[in-house]
This record gives sequence, structure tokens and C-alpha cells, in this order.
Amino acid sequence: MDNNTGNNGGQRFHRISRQSLARLKLDPLLDENLDQWPHLNELVQCYRTDWVKDENKYGHYESIAPVSFQNQIFEGPDTDIETEMQLANSRRTKAEDTADDDIPSTSGRQFTEATSDSSLSHVSKHFGHSPLPAYEPAFDWENERSMIFGQRIQETPMAPYGSGFRGLKISVKVLSLSFQAGLVEPFYGTICIYSKERREKLSEDFYFSVLPTDTQDAKISYEPHGIFYLDAPSASICLLIQLEKPATEEGGVTPSVYSRKEPVHLSEREKQKLQVWSRIMPYRQSFAWAIVPLFDNSVGGTSGGPASPSSPLAPSVSGSSSHDGVFEPVANITLDGKLGYSSGSSVVVEISNLNKVKESYTEDSLQDPKRKVHKPVRGVLRLEIEKHQTGHSDLENLSESGSMTNESVDPGDRIADSTLTKCPSNGSDHPQTSSSKWNIYDGKEISGNSSSGHGNPEMNADDFQAFDFRTTMRNEPFLQLFHCLYVYPLNVTLSRKRNLFMRVELRKDDADVRRQPLEAMYPREPGASLQKWAHTQVAVGARVACFHDEIKLSLSAIWTPLHHLLFTFFHIDLQTKLEAPKPVVIGYAALPLSTHAQLRSEISLPIMRELVPHYLQDIGKERLDYLEDGKNVFRLRMKLCSSLYPINERIRDFFLEYDRHTLRTSPPWGSELLEAINSLKNVDSTALLQFLHPILNMLLHLIGSGGETLQVAAFRAMVNILTRVQQESVDDAERNRFLVNYVDYAFDDFGGRQPPVYPGLSTVWGSLARSKAKGYRVGPVYDDVLAMAWFFLELIVKSMALEQTRLFYHSLPLGEDVPPMQLKEGVFRCIMQLYDCLLTEVHERCKKGSSLAKRLNSSLAFFCYDLLSIIEPRQVFELVSLYLDKFSGVCQSVLHECKLTFLQIVCDHDLFVEMPGRDPSDRNYLSSVLIQELFLTWDHDDLSQRSKAARMLVVILCKHEFDARYQKPEDKLYIAQLYFPLIGQILDEMPVFYNLNAVEKREVLIVILQIVRNLDETSLVKAWQQSIARTRLFFKLMEECLVLFEHRKPADGMLMGSSSRSPVTDGPSSPKYSDRLSPAINNYLSEASRQEVRRVNSQLSSPSQPYSLREALAQAQSSRIGASAQALRESLHPILRQKLELWEENLSAAVSLQVLEISEKFSMMAASHSIATDYGKLDCITAMFMSFFSRNQPLAFWKALFPVFYSVFDHHGATLMARENDRFLKQVAFHLLRLAVFRNESIRKRAVIGLQILVRSSFYYFMQTARLRVMLTITLSELMSDVQVTQMKSDGTLEESGEARRLRRSLEEMADEYKSTNLLRECGLPENALVASLERSAENRWSWSEVKYLSDNLILALDASLEHALLASVMTIDRYAAAESYYKLAMAFAPVPDLHIMWLLHLCDAHQEMQSWAEAAQCAVAVAGVVMQALVARNDGVWSKDHVTALRKICPMVSSEISSEASAAEVEGYGASKLTVDSAVKYLQLANKLFSQAELFHFCASILELVIPVYKSRRAYGQLAKCHTLLTNIYESILEQESSPIPFTDATYYRVGFYGERFGKLDKKEYVYREPRDVRLGDIMEKLSHIYESRMDGNHTLHIIPDSRQVKADELQPGVCYLQITAVDPVMEDEDLGSRRERIFSLSTGSVRARVFDRFLFDTPFTKNGKTQGGLEDQWKRRTVLETEGSFPALVNRLLVIKSESIEFSPVENAIGMIETRTAALRNELEEPRSSEGDQLPRLQSLQRILQGSVAVQVNSGVLSVCTAFLSGEPATRLRSQELQQLIAALLEFMAVCKRAIRVHFRLIGEEDQDFHTQLVNGFQSLTAELSHYIPAILSEL
Repeated sequence: MDNNTGNNGGQRFHRISRQSLARLKLDPLLDENLDQWPHLNELVQCYRTDWVKDENKYGHYESIAPVSFQNQIFEGPDTDIETEMQLANSRRTKAEDTADDDIPSTSGRQFTEATSDSSLSHVSKHFGHSPLPAYEPAFDWENERSMIFGQRIQETPMAPYGSGFRGLKISVKVLSLSFQAGLVEPFYGTICIYSKERREKLSEDFYFSVLPTDTQDAKISYEPHGIFYLDAPSASICLLIQLEKPATEEGGVTPSVYSRKEPVHLSEREKQKLQVWSRIMPYRQSFAWAIVPLFDNSVGGTSGGPASPSSPLAPSVSGSSSHDGVFEPVANITLDGKLGYSSGSSVVVEISNLNKVKESYTEDSLQDPKRKVHKPVRGVLRLEIEKHQTGHSDLENLSESGSMTNESVDPGDRIADSTLTKCPSNGSDHPQTSSSKWNIYDGKEISGNSSSGHGNPEMNADDFQAFDFRTTMRNEPFLQLFHCLYVYPLNVTLSRKRNLFMRVELRKDDADVRRQPLEAMYPREPGASLQKWAHTQVAVGARVACFHDEIKLSLSAIWTPLHHLLFTFFHIDLQTKLEAPKPVVIGYAALPLSTHAQLRSEISLPIMRELVPHYLQDIGKERLDYLEDGKNVFRLRMKLCSSLYPINERIRDFFLEYDRHTLRTSPPWGSELLEAINSLKNVDSTALLQFLHPILNMLLHLIGSGGETLQVAAFRAMVNILTRVQQESVDDAERNRFLVNYVDYAFDDFGGRQPPVYPGLSTVWGSLARSKAKGYRVGPVYDDVLAMAWFFLELIVKSMALEQTRLFYHSLPLGEDVPPMQLKEGVFRCIMQLYDCLLTEVHERCKKGSSLAKRLNSSLAFFCYDLLSIIEPRQVFELVSLYLDKFSGVCQSVLHECKLTFLQIVCDHDLFVEMPGRDPSDRNYLSSVLIQELFLTWDHDDLSQRSKAARMLVVILCKHEFDARYQKPEDKLYIAQLYFPLIGQILDEMPVFYNLNAVEKREVLIVILQIVRNLDETSLVKAWQQSIARTRLFFKLMEECLVLFEHRKPADGMLMGSSSRSPVTDGPSSPKYSDRLSPAINNYLSEASRQEVRRVNSQLSSPSQPYSLREALAQAQSSRIGASAQALRESLHPILRQKLELWEENLSAAVSLQVLEISEKFSMMAASHSIATDYGKLDCITAMFMSFFSRNQPLAFWKALFPVFYSVFDHHGATLMARENDRFLKQVAFHLLRLAVFRNESIRKRAVIGLQILVRSSFYYFMQTARLRVMLTITLSELMSDVQVTQMKSDGTLEESGEARRLRRSLEEMADEYKSTNLLRECGLPENALVASLERSAENRWSWSEVKYLSDNLILALDASLEHALLASVMTIDRYAAAESYYKLAMAFAPVPDLHIMWLLHLCDAHQEMQSWAEAAQCAVAVAGVVMQALVARNDGVWSKDHVTALRKICPMVSSEISSEASAAEVEGYGASKLTVDSAVKYLQLANKLFSQAELFHFCASILELVIPVYKSRRAYGQLAKCHTLLTNIYESILEQESSPIPFTDATYYRVGFYGERFGKLDKKEYVYREPRDVRLGDIMEKLSHIYESRMDGNHTLHIIPDSRQVKADELQPGVCYLQITAVDPVMEDEDLGSRRERIFSLSTGSVRARVFDRFLFDTPFTKNGKTQGGLEDQWKRRTVLETEGSFPALVNRLLVIKSESIEFSPVENAIGMIETRTAALRNELEEPRSSEGDQLPRLQSLQRILQGSVAVQVNSGVLSVCTAFLSGEPATRLRSQELQQLIAALLEFMAVCKRAIRVHFRLIGEEDQDFHTQLVNGFQSLTAELSHYIPAILSEL
């Protein structure tokens, strides 16, 4: 154990040697044989032996390097942070790369953000980092432990100089002394610390000398520093400086030369005299003194006048001060307080207020404010004073050997390094080495590693450490050996003037006057050995001689009554005669030590003339002769400083009795010893504390080896002492500092010199406890024992540990741990009983709510904790199980809290992981208890305990996770298996989990993830094997993970945080910066932001981020009032905020990846059917994927997801694609499409792959994609409402958005055969991933063409949606376009009946608003058609295919293609469930109503005929009756329409042509519009110009082309938009369009037929000569026939013209056509069969109308004009003969028919029409006459 190997090789204890600290050389007297003085032996051992520190006591923990986090990229649809970051990284210059260490690290962990992904590559097994480091990024084990109730806090060993280390250390060095007169003789001086307030010296003197410059020897150029210790700065503390010089020669140069006013240098002669004299004069006289206040500010130039310098160490040290005491701070090198060097600055002080000493100078005159008596000396003393702030850092750096090491930097390097780099305070860039503190003395560097142990780089071994007198007065244990006496001769009053000085010596006895004195005097020169005597100053020519000396002498360890001081008084003649002056003895004085040594007051002695033997004893005294009549003329003072000799008599008694007992010199019963022990309780506390360590050692010795009575007495005394120490010392800690220091360092169980203490101690204590348990009265001492139990328990443990180490020390091979020690049965039983009694106390007292109980509980826990490292763990297990049996199950909240604390402490032990259990198979008893108890706590009502339990678990797991010793996979696995039962517990009782609040849930979930992460698959399977429900619950937990750790952008948190003003719970009071990270982070951040402000500002002092502390505090203030987490985050320093966000992102990413990893494992297990889950739906997998997709995930996650996605579909495709999982598929499809919109390419490409995987599964399992197409169409439609497909352009119009473009691109890529292999490769999938061939067959079912079809379908739907969205602004104006966009949507979503119907109904509504009843009715029919087809396809309902065909006649859009897919489209929430007969009937009836509004009654009839079978099959006679009534009405309406003399038109039709680029898609297209029948050409022109004028911008105007000629687009003006509007006539199905007849519409209403038109014509007259109009002979006619896409009435108001043909008729053909048209009209009227005679009237009217137009002569354009044009003269010769004959034939036929008609007319008329008839006859005759001029044959024909 004597080698200081620290921890290696199982070295549990580490020695702290103390020789280096005890700088006071022990005097040889002490090394006499101490054995006859056991107590001295004890004392010396106590101060000299090395301290023994148990390295394991406060836990041992090596943390792994912190995980470095990368920024996680969370993309939105419109961001591409990934690319931006790559660009930014490629731009980063190398120079910036080196600046990583600028990031301030608030914990010990430096975060460097790695940018590469390679850091993940070494983890093959896991997808991402463990979530735990990101959850607890600033895990600080020490800090977490300190939160445990009753946590033991490690004390630093107490400093040897009392509290010197905790206070200030001041070093003083004399630089120079100079006088105006010049320095010729040597000067000597002392410096000490002096308190003006208490008027006493606080330290011993530090001696220095200043030699005249010419005699100065180069060798002693190094002046030692004097080092003084102070408790605390105070204004009354000063340096007292006293100077002395060789005694003045009588008649020589007097000291007054130094204080002369006029500046006069010494003459050469004076100098010579002084030099010679100072060489022969060995004795000195006091010369001058000065007081320098160290800390007082107020002594400025005001109070003390210019003579008093301001104090060197006052807070306001300015560069220099105004008065003549000038300071210059040497170099304010302020370091960060870590180096062993001081953080203070050294100050050079020039002291010019030296006061010359007058004869009556005493200590009182120092205080004299007027200082009249003292003449100032004209001279300056320069000192360098430096303050060393000695924090604990000095001690932390005390390594084993006791010298200072600092972060293992060589002191030499440290010196160089710190000057060159860390000089921020100068403001200049280069350090001022010139005036810096690290001057190199005398060319040699002073090594910092000196033996002084104070390790200040500039302190030398020769430095004088002044003894601090307060050490002897402080209430602190003595820790070092000092044993000396300071003697202060004050004055001697004689009757005549003398030059007096004295010699002091220490003598052993007075027997022989000539015997040499002891060598006991400390010399003044550093480094010399002890001397036999010391001399004081000479008091020159004084009657009352005053002295200012301090004589320090070393005492022997034990002194007898004869030890005494002998003073010899001398007179010296200060004149040079022939030889140097000789002193003459005047008298002697003697002072026996034993009587006076402890006295602190003054002592007065008489002076004897002569010494005779035995002068001390009464016999000798009679023979003595005294000066001054035996008056006590000699006054002196003494100060005894000893840690060996107690001033307190009771302690001395105890020591004495102890010696007698030990040496067996006292009678055996030792009653004196008992009395001495008992009287210790009355010792005053200071004395008690000072000798605390030795007294405790001796009492322990007695407890260990005394008889029972003694043991009990010693034990009680010990309890009493401890209680007093605990109560009377200043600190309030639960474990008193002095006692902790004793146990931790000083107690070494007597170094193995005697048997260990613990058996005796536990026996005594155990018997006391048992008597209490049996109900005996044990007095108040028992409560004290409980209060001090921690001390005894720790002593017992240390004693055992020391024994264990000593037992195995020599036999242990290097590098092996000490094996556990088996306690002897008896001792162990005793300890068990004691433990049991203490437990009972805890139990009882807890219920009463005493705080003592909780502390005792912690102590017992630490007892077990400590024992785990020492004794056989099975024995510890007994103790722990005893505890848990006592506290088993659910108990009161106080007790429960104790139990948690107990577990928390025991589980903190390293070996807790290997704690054995009751049963060898039950490997770890503790962890199962822990899990049990934590679980109980979560179920407990006490909220604060719940969160404590959750916290405990996280901390324990963090401790395992970050511990460098548990990094091997097998360790991690073992730990995971230990905690795995917890998951089972939670699954068994989920409500307990659900009752926790969010923070606790997060804690529990992190733990679960951490456990599962490190589990092997066989263990993991166990969680999934028990039951389907349980597996489901497991994945519920996983979903909770995703929900609770989802990364929300800070903006999302705004609302959440602000609602955090929940009722105040016992939660942490720290402000909440983050919801998702561990609660510890909040404390960490509030701490860091306190510290960081100062540090970071110095680092980043960029003006752009002014960040004031006040601001931060104000923020923190507001946070107390319940400000949102958001506001708090804003208040953080940017670097901290960045760090916080980095952690949160990484946490979220790690959790998602972890859950993904678990899901993948699950999928693999499910593939082998080795677990319990619902194989029909695989709901666990589907639920997880839905969760993954619906959350905000980082890029890393998306990258990892798709390979898993592929493998899951590869294994479970059949189940996942099945109908039961429609909802899942739909969601997946939705999210894949959503991701396909992302701007980030990595994500978008993966979405495309995802879609391809779905398609592949579809091919593989169904051989076709119809159902998937329906699915994707549905989801696309849903997505459209989420995605913004349009965006505003700058001019306010809409355009397609980037999202829509990206979606289109993704859908195209999905069907792109050539890109596919690269895509797969990029996403980490095998290249054959899309091959869909079954195992046995080679045929690949994948078909690119079908995928293309699918993709086109979707793009169509996308385009329709886009177009609809683009119309948003003109929806209300341009109703045609609106209707068309609804129609396109309906068609695009046709594969999905529901959507198809939805858009059709939208369209229907739009038409009804426009009062386009026929179109609205068509929409209703189309809807009914969809439903009917689905029903017919399912053979469900009353209709057959014929009915569908009948419906198609009404609405040709009812196509057959839909029906095949209607059945495939049964997706949950969509499809056939809504397609019922009732809904079909509903829509048919709607159509019926709308058609009758449009007056298209024949359609109504067909529709009702489809409704009737339904009512028949249902025997709904009432409904049937209604239907038939309706039918009757309908047929009557049809009759009415037909018999109307004015032919019935249901609508008017117009052709509209669009020319101009502003029309967009309409440009150069023609449409036929169907308008209500009352719309005239002017109306539609106005309507259309209104619609399209709004579309024109400033550069375009709208023109309407007035005629219907053919438009040549190239000839139109650019920048003008043209509309051409022409009325057109519908064409009947059987009409001969080539006929030249004019079309009279009424001719076509002959029969009841559906008015379905898809061809239209219009005639345009033109002339070949370019004029628009001409005579009949020039008038050509062009008949244009248009064919539309679909037929009217359609679902929209306008149809595109797909074909346009035109026929030209020559003028003569025109004429023939005109005549033939009239003929046909008459004949039609004559031959039309009438149903009854009653129909005469209408016939007569129409006949009259036609006849009047035909035969009245005045009709110029009639038959006559034709003849004039073609048959007269020239035109007749131009006609071909065939045309001529046709014309004549037509005319003849016309006349014949007219003749017949007139006859019929005559038959029909009555009286009143006779005149009319006559006119007709006359007209006919005159017409015949006219015609006969041209056609003579006409007369014979008629």
C-alpha cells in the first residue's frame, strides 16, 4: 500500500502523504522514544501518517467521450435544407474548419458537429444513435447523485494551515531599500501580519536583510518570499514592518542622518566610518517601523496625509496612485483560476512612511494617530505583495506525492504557455513579457514543482511560510505537528541608562550552571540549524529598555518542571577602543516552562545578579541576589503554539490516564480512566475540536480493545463528542466537515498496528440498540447515536475495507481486484441485528415524520452501498432483503420515499449489476426489486414521487450507458436483460403508464427504447410471444414514442408552451426550455445561461448580438410567471439555443430510427411466424408505418425507412395489400404522394420508389393494378386539398405551383423504366426490387405499360385538379369554364365512383345555378348510371344490361368502362357501399324533375320507365300510381309540343371560335354552345365579351368578328383577341346534309324522338367576286357542318368542335334549293295525316301561311325573281342545260303543288275566308302569267 498507484491493480485506497505539508521541521527532541508516552505516540502518528482515502467511496465513474451530434435535417414540402447545407459545407474554407474549439462547452463535453455521415457506418446493427445521449446530452453523474436525499458530499482534505487554503495567501518579497542619504550599512527587518483592531500579531515574523550595494554578494541575490495566510480580507489587517540596523557607535554617525530634512548625502568619511563599524558591531538596534494596511481603501490621501500609502490589495488598485506611495501592478495576468498560480495580481508597493523609532517606542504608540513622537525617515522600502486566491483548486491538484500537478502539464510548459497565450486583460495582442510575473531570476528558471507543496510556479523552496497564530485559536482540528514557544521580551526598567540587550536560552535543569543549553532556538537566517541561544536588539542608552523581538524556540515533546528559559542581560559599550566592544553581563532571569507556558498574559520577573546551581528551587533561591531590590523589573510575553500539548487540563488528564491504562500502570479497574473519559464532555469546544482526531483515535482504540465497561463509556463519550462537534461547528451540512475529513482521510484504523475497530464498534452499538429494542431505558444518548449513525457506519465500513486491503495486499497479483471478504459469522450477525434495529427506528420515526429518519435511511443505504465493494455480496444481499421485507409493498408515502432513496443509493453502486439474488437462477435480485418498486411508484398517488421514480430509472440507465466500463456489447446486453422485465410490467398494466404525465412518459419511453435497443432478438421475441393484445400494447408504446418525441419546429411549440400555467405541482422549479429533452436539461441550461453570458461574450464579442445579463435575468424572471417555453428559448444565448435545437433534433431522429429498427425486427419475426400477432391484418406493422409517415421526420429517417418499407412489403405484401388493410394502404399511398411533392430530391425520389414498391406488390399479388389505381386516385384527390397546387404570380393571376410540378414529375418518374435502376441504387434497394415473379415461374408480372397507364391516369387527375384551382379567381364569371373544370375532375376521378359522383353532383349544382336544366339533368342521369352499372355488375337490384343501354341513349357518357372498376373500388369509406338501388332511384327522380324543367319530356318518359321496374319489384303500388300519373302528364306534354303551330325548340345553338393567345388553351379552337331558347345572338355576344374582356390585360383588346366566314388565323392582328359567334342549327340523325334545300326546322318535328344532337350546320352566303351580297345570279352559299365531341344535351354547356366540313352551292343550285324547299313545305302540309277531323283549324292556319308566302306576286325574292335572274337573257346562256332543266322542273312542280293547295284551301274555308281565297286565286293566276314569259310550257302543264 505504500506505492501510490491510485486505482490500478485493485488499489482501493490512495495515500495522501503529509510530510510535504508539514513544513515545520520536527525537532530532534520529538524523535526520542515515545513508547513510554502512548498518547504522544498517538498524537505524532495522528499528525504524521499518510492520510488514507477510499477511492471508491464516492462512486467511481469513467464517462465515455460524449456522442457528437450532427444536425438533423427536417424538410418541409418547400425546403431543401440538405442541398443548402452541402453547398455551404463545400464553401467552408479550411481555415474555418480549425475554429471548432470556439464553441463554448458548458459541461465538460465539447460538442463538435461532425458533418459526415460516416460516423454511422461503424454501427452495423443499428439504424441510428441511441436516443439516450440526445435525451440526456449533458448527463452529469455527479450532479445527478447530488440530488439524492442524504447524498454524501466529498470534502476536500483540510489544509494544513488551518483554513489557509480556504482563505487568502499573501506573499511578500522585499525588493529594495533606499535612503536619501545613501545605504552604506546593512539593514535588517521583520514583516508580520498585524491586526489593528485586536492590537496583536497574527503571524510570526518574516526576517529579511538589505546589504549595502557594494558589499552585496551576488550569491544571495535571491530573497525568499514571506508567505502569510489570512482568513478573509479585512480593513484592520496590515503588514507591520520593523527595521533594525547595527547599534550606533557612540560619537559616530547617528541614525538621524537618515531622517534629515535637507537632502544631504553621507560624506565619504561618514560612509567609511559606518562601513567599518557595521563590520565590527554584531548587535543591532531598532531603527524604524511602518504599517501598511492591506485591504483598507479609506486610508487615501485624506486621513493619513500623503505619508500613508493606499493599501496594496484594496479592491481599487489603480494603475498608480496620486500620492508618493506609488504602486504599479506588475502584470495583471488573470487566468481562469484553474492554474496552480494565483488569480490575484502582484503589486509593487513603495513604502515611504517609515517612522524613526524613539526610545519610548512601544506597541501602543503604533496606534497613535498623531505620530508626533516619530520622525519620518527619508527613505523608501519597495515590496512586492501578491495575493493568491487559494480555492479548492489547489487541493484538487494535490497529487499523491503532495506536489502540485495541474492537468498533467509540465510546470515549465505552463509558465511559458500562459504568458504567451492567455493575456486577454492587457488589451494588447502580445503579452507584456517584460513586466510579467514570470521573470526568470538569476538566469535559472525556478521550477514550479518545488517541494513546497503550494506549487506556485514562482515560489521557491526557501520561501518562508509564516506560522499563523490563529491556528491555535480556531475551532478546527489540528492537522499538523507544531510545538514551539514564542517569547516576546517587552521591557526592562533599570535605575540607570544602559545599552542593554539579552540572550535567551532553553535549559533542561538548573543543576549545572555551566552546562550547555538545549539547541532549541530558531535561527533568523533561512536554512540554518537550531541554535543554542538567541539575542535581542540593543536598547541604546535607555533607562527603560524596550524590545521588539520575537524569539521562537522549539520545545521538547515532554517537559519536566525543571525545563526553563534563562535570560542573560548584557550591557555593551558602543565605542571602539582597541578591539571590538565586549558585552558585560548585568544579571539573569529564569522562567520555568511548566508554570508559565500556557499563560497568555504578561509575565514580570526579577533579575538575579549571579547564577548559582539549583537557582530554580527554593533551596537555591535563598542564596540569590537581585537587582533593583528584587523588583519584577523584566516584563515579557509568551505564546505557546503546540498541537502536542493540550492547554485544556481535562484533555491532559485523559491523555495521562490513557497512557497509564495502555502501559497498564494504573489499577486494573481503571476508574480514573472512566472519570477522565466522562469528563471529556465538559471540555470547551475549541480545545475539543483542536484535538478531535487524536481523541477519537484513542477512544476508538479503547472501544476496540477495552473491556465492556470501558467500551461503553468510550462509545458514549464518542457519541457525545461527535454530537457536540456536529452542533457547535459552523457548517450546517448533515455530515459535519471535520468528521467527514476524519473518516475519509485521517482514520486509518491504526495503520494495522492493532486489530480493526469494526467488530468492537458494532458490538457496543449493537448491544445498545438491542437494549433499546427490548425497551430498556438507554437515555438521550440513543437519539444522538441515530443522528451520528452515518459516522459510525462509515467508520465500520472503512475499518473493514482497510482490513480487507491489508489481508490481500501482498498476495494479490498486479492488476487484480481485491476479492470480497467473508465477515465472521458473529460479527455479521451483530451487524445484522444492529441493522435491523436501525431499520425499525427508520420505520417508526418515518411515520412520525421526523427528518432524522430520512437521513438515517440514507445512511443505511450508503452502508449497504459501501459494503458491496468489501464483503461477500450475498451478505449484503441479506441486509438489503431485510430492508425490503420491512418496507415491502405499498406503504405510506414517506416510507415509500425512503424506499426509493434507498434503492437509488444502492443501485448507484457499480456492482449493483451483479447483485446476487435469493435463488442462484434469479441473477439479479436488486434490479427486479427496483423495477417492482418503480412500477409501484408510478401507480402511486404522490405525483412528485412518480417523477422521481421515472428520473431514477433514466439516470441509472444513463450511468450504465455512459460508463466506459460497460461498453462491450455483451455488457450492454446483460444490462438490457436486467431491466427487460420492466417492459413486461408496463405491458401488463398499461393504465399505469397512461396515467403518467408527458414528461414521465417520455422518461419511461426513453428507458424502454434503450433497453430494447440493446436486447438480443431472442429476448425481444419474449415480449411479443405472449398474446396478440400484448404485442399490440407494445407497439402502442412505440407509437407513444413517436408522438411524444416528434420534432416540432419551435414555432409549433408556441401554443403549447403558453398553456403551461398548469396548477403548481411539486415539479422542478427550474424554467422549462424544452419539452422533449430530459428535465435535467432545464437546470443545465438555466445554469449554463448564467455562466455562459460572461464567457461567451468574451468569446463572441460581436456587436451584432448584444446580449445583456439583465436581459437574461428579466427573461428568467418572466419565466417564473409561466412564460412559454418559446420565450425562454429565445432568451438563451444563440450558441446554447443552437445546442438545444441540435439535441432535440437528434433525440427525435434517434427515437424514430430506433422505433423503425424495432419494427423491422418485428416484421422479420412475423415473417417466420414466431410471435403472437394478428396475422390477418398485421395491425402492429400497419399502425407503426402510419405513425412513421404521419410525423415530421428527419432526412436520416426517410433514408433508412425505404429499405425497411421494401422488406416489409416483400415479406407481408399479401396481407398488407388485402382488403382488410385498405385504410393502411390508403394512408401509405397518401403519404407517399405527399412526400412526392417535396422539394428535397432525396425524399422525393424515395417516395417514387415507395410508390413503385406498392405497384410491384399489386402486380405480384393481383396481377393488375386496377385496385391500386383506385386507391391512388382517391389519395391524390385527398392530397389535392392539402397541397397548394397554385401560386400567385406578381400580376395577381394564378399559376401552377412548384409542388404541383414536382408531383407531376414524381408521377412521371414512377413509370420511367430507364431511371428506375438508378433510383433503386440511390435508395439502397436491390436492383431487382421491382421484379414481381413468383418463386416457381420465371414470368415477371411487372408491366411498364400498365404502370405508364396508371401514372397517366394520376397525372390526368392532377391536371384536372390544377386546372380547377387555376380557375378559382374567375369561377363566378366564367361559368362555362367552371362547369368544364368540374366535368374534367369528374372524368379524371372516374375510376373512383364516389369521387366521380361527387364531382358530377358539383357540376349538377353549377348547372342548376345557371338554369341549364338539361345539363343538370344529364349530370343526375350520369350519377344514376354509375350506380346502376355497379349494381348490374354485382347482379344486385332489378336492372339488367338493357336498362343500362337505355340509359346510355339518354346520356352517352354512361360508358361501360367504369363498371369493371366500380367493384374494385371498394376502399374503406369509398365505393360500392353507397351504390344502392335507392340512391339510383333518387338521382333518376332528380333527372326527371330537371328534364321536365328543361321541357325535354321524351327523356322524362324514358327515365320513368327505368324507375317503374323498381317499384314493381317492391310492390310499391302507391309509387307506381304516382309514376303512371307522371307518365300520363308527360305524354300529354309531348302531344302539346308537337301540335303547336310554332315548332318547339328546346335550345338555341351557337358556334364560337376563339383566336388569340390570351385565350390560352382555347386559342384557335371552336366550340358549340347550347343556350336557353330565348337567348338571341346579341345576348350571347354580350355575355361572352363580358367574360373574356375581364381576361384581357393592358396589351390585348377583344374584337368580335361580325360574320361567319372562315377565319385565317395568320392574317389576324397580333395583340388582339377575336371571338367569332354564329348561330347554328342542329342536324337530325337521318337528314341529308347534301340537299340544297333550305332547312325549315318544323319539318323535322315529325315524330317523337329524343332531341340528341351532335352535328350542327349553318349556311353562309358569299359571292365569288368578293362582295358579300349580290344578285341571285351571283349569290353562292357555303353550308358548314360541325361535329362536336359528344352530343347535346351534354354534361357541359359547350362542346368542342372536332370536325368541320363545308359544301358550296352555286347560285342556281341555291335557287333550285329555295324553290324545292317551298314545295316540300306545302306538300308536307297537304299530306300530313291528321288523327281526327277536329284538327282542321291548325292545318288551315299553317296552309294559309305557306300559301300566302308562295303565290302573292309582290314577293320579290320569290319564284318570280328566280326566273328574272336565271331565265332572262344572259344568265340563261351561262347555265348548263342540266341545271336549266332542273330549275324549270322545280318551278313546274312548285306551281302544281300550289294549285293543289289552293283547291284544298277552298274545301277548308268558311264564309269569312272567301276574300282571302279570291286573292290567292288572283295571285296564282297572275304568277302563272308572269312565269309563262320565261317558261312557255307552264301553261300547258297547269
